[in-house]
Amino acid sequence: MRHIGEQQKGFTLIELMIVIAIVGILAAIALPAYQDYIVRSKMSEPLAMLAEAKTTVAEYVAANGDFPDNVAAFGVNIGTRVSDIVWAVDVSPANPTAGDTIHIGAGVYTSVWEGGTPDPSSFAVFSLSGSTNPDGTMAWDCVSGWGGGSGVTPVPNKYLPANCRG
Repeated sequence: MRHIGEQQKGFTLIELMIVIAIVGILAAIALPAYQDYIVRSKMSEPLAMLAEAKTTVAEYVAANGDFPDNVAAFGVNIGTRVSDIVWAVDVSPANPTAGDTIHIGAGVYTSVWEGGTPDPSSFAVFSLSGSTNPDGTMAWDCVSGWGGGSGVTPVPNKYLPANCRG
């Protein structure tokens, strides 16, 4: 028998089931968003490499007023990298001339977002495309894929840094 005025203690089964359902729904939404966030945070490494190369190219152009005959003269640290994220950094065209657009690209292992181990045969690219302004400064755009569109796999848009998602 229940006495009048006595309070019920604890939760009913239906209340517990509702709370578990809410937690499950939140987890189903939050987990993929968190995984995308982790991948985007890993993309800061190639972005830093591209920023370093961009500064090197811009300083060369500011100091010399033009592009060199060969991209090696820019002094950009290009080539294969030892990293779990970045496979290589490259600059093109190899022999730039006045009016060309310079492309600085980072090859990123697809294992960054697919999982698994880094495989040099499976990478995607995003790049910075720079052109000279009439005043001798450079304007840069960040693009998914290789700026010239040479058939490489672009980094999926959702993993790109914010300024590259356009």
